Amino acid sequence: MITAAYCHLFARYNRWQNSSLVAAASQLTQAERWRDRGAFFGSIAGTLNHLYWADALILARIEGNERPHDTIVHNLSEPAQWADFVALRAARDRDIERWAEGLNENDLAGVVRWYPPDGSPRLEMSKSLCAAQFFNHQTHHRGQVHAMLTLAGVTPEVTDLSAMPQR
Repeated sequence: MITAAYCHLFARYNRWQNSSLVAAASQLTQAERWRDRGAFFGSIAGTLNHLYWADALILARIEGNERPHDTIVHNLSEPAQWADFVALRAARDRDIERWAEGLNENDLAGVVRWYPPDGSPRLEMSKSLCAAQFFNHQTHHRGQVHAMLTLAGVTPEVTDLSAMPQR
């Protein structure tokens, strides 16, 4: 399905795009970042927090934790302070890049299994599909944030892969 090179590329893309959104959102006030804009997770800050926590949950699943929600709490209101979010987001992006850089093709074979937090039966999907979903999920929600930022009057960088700076 996907390759280690794909994961390397999209981990870099993830960091670049998150940096772009953070730079744009930093031009807004705290109140503007938390203003409900009618998006699925309400605000720019809420959507960015969803991405931050969802990245941790999905990465933990890929790494073999079947119950990541026991130690990772998905919380749309935390981190509440922008400076805390900026630092934590940068650290999470470094973790994602380290994970991707350490991959080889065999690491994407096999199955990811996890128990949903609602007590449903255990789910599973191929590890490569789970990795693809990881990056697709990021792109989806960053697109929502990009649109909210644009409507708020700040302009993030373009999102085209061809525009991504080389290392």
